[in-house]
Amino acid sequence: MKILVTGATGQLGSLVVEELLKLVPAEQIAVSVRDPKKAEHLAARGIDVRAADFNDYDSVVKAFAGADRVLIISTNDLANRIRQHTNAVNAAKEAGVQFIAYTSAPNAASSPLLLAESHKQTEEAILGTGIPYAFLRNNWYLENEMGTFRAVLNGAPWVIASEQGKVGWALRRDYAEAAARVLAGQGHENKIYELGGKLRTQEELSQIFASVTGRAVQVQYVDEATYSGILEQTGMPKPVADAFAKVQTQIGEGALEVDGSDLDRLLGRAPTPPEDGIRALLN
Repeated sequence: MKILVTGATGQLGSLVVEELLKLVPAEQIAVSVRDPKKAEHLAARGIDVRAADFNDYDSVVKAFAGADRVLIISTNDLANRIRQHTNAVNAAKEAGVQFIAYTSAPNAASSPLLLAESHKQTEEAILGTGIPYAFLRNNWYLENEMGTFRAVLNGAPWVIASEQGKVGWALRRDYAEAAARVLAGQGHENKIYELGGKLRTQEELSQIFASVTGRAVQVQYVDEATYSGILEQTGMPKPVADAFAKVQTQIGEGALEVDGSDLDRLLGRAPTPPEDGIRALLN
């Protein structure tokens, strides 16, 4: 069996590979990356490194050749993501892949979240192939809050634009371990997994942060327009700031309030507590 991970030098992909190495021999693992030079450390460990660019369909077909199970990790290129993902899905079918796992978004099929549409379309494309699949619908990464953590440590308030909306934060490594278990395990065909930690509000997370750091944290609630303006002040282009602010409003409306207890089941344990996660991220 050959398991292939796309985006294997990225933040999530690199962790998936590390977790896979705990479960299967290196010779059963392949990776596709845009720049093989950045994956030389993986090749040195006996992993099959292949070049692929989701913008180049033929390169993806070639990279997927001989792979039995593939993890398609969603790209960060939001403007071109749907086309890139469609290329990857079609390439998997042409290459004869027998199982596709895909990192999706919470409740992707019906989520109002601005970021969810590309995931919905990708899931539909995978379903259209008839290939057995597992949709790994990851909730929010705790790492997404590093900007807030740093700002608060520098004396800024904890700015909240999501009101009392709840989020299922978990460490990226926990999501990676779950993905590795699906790829290397059995019985995951045609499954949809909602993955995340215990649902909490931003204010609850700020209290945990205060407890971990021993700092008093000032919470400041703002509206969408104010939040967008704050992001612009950091140098973020206005269209991007507006989109990020809109996502916060949608979170406030419950877009991420999805039961993520499938993560517990796949891991065979509770996800890393946020206290431990914050300590790890700040060290």
